[in-house]
Amino acid sequence: MSMQIWLAYVVTVLVLMSTPGPSQLLMLSNSASHGFRRSLATAAGDLSANALQMLASGLGLAAIIAASGQALLVIKWLGVGYLIWLGLKMIHQANPKSMIAHSQRNFATLKTLWLQGFLTSAANPKAVVFFAALFPQFIQTDQAFWPQFLILSATYIVIDGLFLSAYGKTASWVTEKFKGSARAWIERSGGAMMIVAAILLSVKAV
Repeated sequence: MSMQIWLAYVVTVLVLMSTPGPSQLLMLSNSASHGFRRSLATAAGDLSANALQMLASGLGLAAIIAASGQALLVIKWLGVGYLIWLGLKMIHQANPKSMIAHSQRNFATLKTLWLQGFLTSAANPKAVVFFAALFPQFIQTDQAFWPQFLILSATYIVIDGLFLSAYGKTASWVTEKFKGSARAWIERSGGAMMIVAAILLSVKAV
């Protein structure tokens, strides 16, 4: 793969990620609620799902998944329902008295945070089709497929990880500046972001 093609791919991915989606909103929410370091588990879950989706596209499963409309609907609406439940739970549990000190916050387990990130990304199963459509635009037919595919996949994961980290760090920094009732409103905003993420998933075409 030439450097020129790789740079064109990087620019394309940056443009595609310029608008926050469900995964970015979830990262904002979890970082504000549980801290930046713990929210990295959410990013890891999201990137794990992305890696599996890329692998599926590389193995030629995109056409099979695209043809299974019923499976897409089930996966999609399970993810939507899960995010709405999480958002409502966060809003309900936001209590100024419980947010006086950072150490008093109830943290979700890293496994739970990872699972949230994974399910949010996996709830958009058409991502497999997206990767199957995106990657061929930058793969040179006169070179081996898998080395190029791995470069494109790794590049996407690194860029996505940097974006998620930037969102998480920003949310964590803002949250650390507030305490008490202001902190509770930030928690409620995080829950609202979760619900918005669910809405974004629900309006995606299936």
